[in-house]
Amino acid sequence: MKNRISEFVVGLIFGLGLIVSGMTDPGKVLGFLDLAGLWDPSLAFVMGGAIAVGVFAFAVAKKRTTSFLGGAMHLPTSRDIDRRLVVGSLIFGAGWGIAGFCPGPAIVSAGAGQPKAIVFVIAMLAGMWLFELVERMSHGTPTTQTGGR
Repeated sequence: MKNRISEFVVGLIFGLGLIVSGMTDPGKVLGFLDLAGLWDPSLAFVMGGAIAVGVFAFAVAKKRTTSFLGGAMHLPTSRDIDRRLVVGSLIFGAGWGIAGFCPGPAIVSAGAGQPKAIVFVIAMLAGMWLFELVERMSHGTPTTQTGGR
């Protein structure tokens, strides 16, 4: 139960940070991405702050074998830049540029009842389901299997 409360509090703080930073406003995000038009550089400060926090957090995490709540640490080990990474990044960027949402802010905005965000989250979940289906089919894993990798 303690972990669930901590997870809720961390998620709440993250969601509030997304709202305060303007990441839940697709117009602000699209303004940031519009380098050739009326560019809004304010989200660059948000990105810089996130990178600074991430650098510090990963430096601390690399020295630990368990999380602060006692769970196992599962840090990424692969440093490969392959076709899947590049194609996935392009799809993510295209979706972000078209909709003005990325997953975290979209979930926060959907929770606030924004219709565009709700459609985005449904489409995102459908895409995730389709990806899992294609992965299972390409690896010969039955599609009725549940659970993650």
